[in-house]
Amino acid sequence: MIRFTSENIDIPSWLTEHRMELTTWLQSVAADYGFRVGNLTYILCDDERILEVNRQFLGHDYYTDVITFDYTTPSCLNGDIFISLDTVKSNAQEVGATIQKELCRILVHGLLHLTGQGDKTPETKAEMTRKEDLALNKLHILTI
Repeated sequence: MIRFTSENIDIPSWLTEHRMELTTWLQSVAADYGFRVGNLTYILCDDERILEVNRQFLGHDYYTDVITFDYTTPSCLNGDIFISLDTVKSNAQEVGATIQKELCRILVHGLLHLTGQGDKTPETKAEMTRKEDLALNKLHILTI
Protein backbone atom coordinates (compact mmCIF):
# COMPACT_ATOMS: atom_id res chain seq x y z
CA MET A 1 0.00 0.00 0.00
CA ILE A 2 1.31 3.44 -0.92
CA ARG A 3 0.08 6.34 1.18
CA PHE A 4 0.59 10.07 0.70
CA THR A 5 0.34 12.13 3.88
CA SER A 6 1.54 15.54 4.95
CA GLU A 7 2.90 17.42 7.92
CA ASN A 8 2.78 21.24 8.14
CA ILE A 9 1.53 21.59 4.53
CA ASP A 10 -1.36 20.68 2.26
CA ILE A 11 -0.92 17.88 -0.25
CA PRO A 12 -0.87 19.40 -3.76
CA SER A 13 -4.22 18.94 -5.49
CA TRP A 14 -2.66 17.44 -8.64
CA LEU A 15 -1.07 14.70 -6.52
CA THR A 16 -4.46 13.89 -5.01
CA GLU A 17 -6.04 13.92 -8.49
CA HIS A 18 -3.42 11.49 -9.84
CA ARG A 19 -2.92 9.36 -6.74
CA MET A 20 -3.93 6.11 -8.44
CA GLU A 21 -1.74 6.69 -11.49
CA LEU A 22 1.23 7.61 -9.31
CA THR A 23 0.67 4.54 -7.15
CA THR A 24 0.55 2.28 -10.20
CA TRP A 25 3.69 3.91 -11.59
CA LEU A 26 5.64 3.53 -8.35
CA GLN A 27 4.57 -0.13 -8.05
CA SER A 28 5.72 -0.68 -11.63
CA VAL A 29 9.13 0.86 -10.91
CA ALA A 30 9.47 -1.34 -7.82
CA ALA A 31 8.64 -4.39 -9.96
CA ASP A 32 11.35 -3.37 -12.44
CA TYR A 33 13.84 -3.96 -9.62
CA GLY A 34 12.30 -7.22 -8.42
CA PHE A 35 10.27 -5.84 -5.53
CA ARG A 36 6.65 -5.51 -4.61
CA VAL A 37 5.40 -2.62 -2.49
CA GLY A 38 4.34 -3.42 1.05
CA ASN A 39 3.78 -0.37 3.22
CA LEU A 40 5.25 2.75 1.73
CA THR A 41 4.35 6.14 3.16
CA TYR A 42 5.33 9.43 1.58
CA ILE A 43 5.22 12.28 4.09
CA LEU A 44 5.18 15.64 2.33
CA CYS A 45 6.38 18.43 4.59
CA ASP A 46 8.03 21.84 4.71
CA ASP A 47 11.72 22.68 5.09
CA GLU A 48 11.46 23.16 8.85
CA ARG A 49 9.99 19.69 9.38
CA ILE A 50 12.57 17.93 7.20
CA LEU A 51 15.35 19.81 9.01
CA GLU A 52 13.91 18.59 12.31
CA VAL A 53 13.82 14.99 11.01
CA ASN A 54 17.36 15.33 9.66
CA ARG A 55 18.65 16.57 13.01
CA GLN A 56 16.70 14.10 15.14
CA PHE A 57 17.31 10.88 13.23
CA LEU A 58 20.45 11.46 11.16
CA GLY A 59 22.37 14.05 13.19
CA HIS A 60 22.60 16.34 10.15
CA ASP A 61 22.04 20.07 10.47
CA TYR A 62 20.95 20.97 6.94
CA TYR A 63 17.94 21.07 4.67
CA THR A 64 17.39 18.33 2.11
CA ASP A 65 14.71 17.29 -0.34
CA VAL A 66 14.21 13.70 0.79
CA ILE A 67 14.93 11.43 3.74
CA THR A 68 14.19 7.73 3.39
CA PHE A 69 13.62 5.37 6.30
CA ASP A 70 14.06 1.83 5.03
CA TYR A 71 12.12 -1.10 6.51
CA THR A 72 12.42 -3.26 3.39
CA THR A 73 12.43 -7.04 3.54
CA PRO A 74 14.15 -9.15 0.85
CA SER A 75 11.37 -8.85 -1.75
CA CYS A 76 9.05 -6.20 -0.33
CA LEU A 77 9.60 -2.45 -0.15
CA ASN A 78 8.56 -0.87 3.13
CA GLY A 79 9.50 2.57 4.32
CA ASP A 80 8.71 6.12 5.25
CA ILE A 81 9.89 8.81 2.85
CA PHE A 82 9.90 12.44 3.98
CA ILE A 83 9.89 14.98 1.16
CA SER A 84 10.25 18.73 1.62
CA LEU A 85 7.97 20.46 -0.87
CA ASP A 86 9.81 23.72 -0.18
CA THR A 87 13.07 22.20 -1.40
CA VAL A 88 11.35 20.40 -4.29
CA LYS A 89 9.98 23.77 -5.46
CA SER A 90 13.36 25.49 -5.25
CA ASN A 91 15.10 22.55 -6.97
CA ALA A 92 12.52 22.63 -9.77
CA GLN A 93 13.16 26.32 -10.31
CA GLU A 94 16.93 25.76 -10.24
CA VAL A 95 16.87 23.05 -12.91
CA GLY A 96 14.04 24.55 -15.00
CA ALA A 97 11.58 21.72 -14.34
CA THR A 98 7.96 21.83 -13.30
CA ILE A 99 7.20 21.23 -9.64
CA GLN A 100 5.25 18.13 -10.68
CA LYS A 101 8.21 16.65 -12.53
CA GLU A 102 10.63 17.40 -9.70
CA LEU A 103 8.27 15.91 -7.13
CA CYS A 104 7.86 12.77 -9.24
CA ARG A 105 11.65 12.56 -9.49
CA ILE A 106 11.92 12.72 -5.70
CA LEU A 107 9.09 10.20 -5.22
CA VAL A 108 10.96 7.69 -7.34
CA HIS A 109 14.33 8.71 -5.82
CA GLY A 110 13.11 7.61 -2.39
CA LEU A 111 11.75 4.37 -3.82
CA LEU A 112 15.06 3.66 -5.56
CA HIS A 113 16.86 4.07 -2.23
CA LEU A 114 14.62 1.32 -0.88
CA THR A 115 15.69 -0.96 -3.74
CA GLY A 116 19.31 -0.48 -2.66
CA GLN A 117 20.39 2.32 -4.98
CA GLY A 118 22.80 4.73 -3.33
CA ASP A 119 23.86 8.22 -4.34
CA LYS A 120 26.87 9.09 -2.17
CA THR A 121 29.59 8.90 -4.84
CA PRO A 122 29.69 10.56 -8.27
CA GLU A 123 29.23 7.13 -9.88
CA THR A 124 26.25 6.07 -7.76
CA LYS A 125 24.70 9.52 -8.08
CA ALA A 126 24.95 9.31 -11.89
CA GLU A 127 23.39 5.83 -11.78
CA MET A 128 20.57 7.13 -9.55
CA THR A 129 19.86 9.95 -12.01
CA ARG A 130 19.85 7.49 -14.92
CA LYS A 131 17.36 5.27 -13.09
CA GLU A 132 15.19 8.27 -12.16
CA ASP A 133 15.11 9.32 -15.82
CA LEU A 134 14.14 5.80 -16.93
CA ALA A 135 11.32 5.76 -14.39
CA LEU A 136 10.11 9.24 -15.33
CA ASN A 137 9.93 8.15 -18.97
CA LYS A 138 7.33 5.57 -17.92
CA LEU A 139 5.09 8.21 -16.34
CA HIS A 140 2.51 9.44 -18.82
CA ILE A 141 -0.11 11.10 -16.63
CA LEU A 142 1.37 14.56 -16.49
CA THR A 143 3.11 16.83 -18.92
CA ILE A 144 6.43 16.66 -17.17
